Amino acid sequence: MGALLYGGSDIEVKFEDRVLAHLQVVIGAKLRRREGFFFTWRDDISVGDGRSAVWIDPSIPLYFRYSGSKSPVINREWIELLTMSANSTQGLHLMDEPPGPNSAGAPGKSRDNSVKPG
Repeated sequence: MGALLYGGSDIEVKFEDRVLAHLQVVIGAKLRRREGFFFTWRDDISVGDGRSAVWIDPSIPLYFRYSGSKSPVINREWIELLTMSANSTQGLHLMDEPPGPNSAGAPGKSRDNSVKPG
């Protein structure tokens, strides 16, 4: 289980490494273009099963921490769906990986999304 650490606020959001790698591709592309946007995900049941959102901006430091040493194969279809979401007025919404040749398996089984304020 990897984590996305957000800015100086000590917010740590846990995601499976595969999810985190796809988020890094999409978020990185937006930040290279100096574009800010909201990022929204559904929280894990352990933290209330609600949803959370953060404003992602080039001026806010992000740290992607992976638990494993291997980089996953990127699912281009998932990247396209996440990118379309990120480019919408509502911002990036984390969604399940679509099934396909590069998918990890069953939808909904690839993320934890627990938020741990530090």
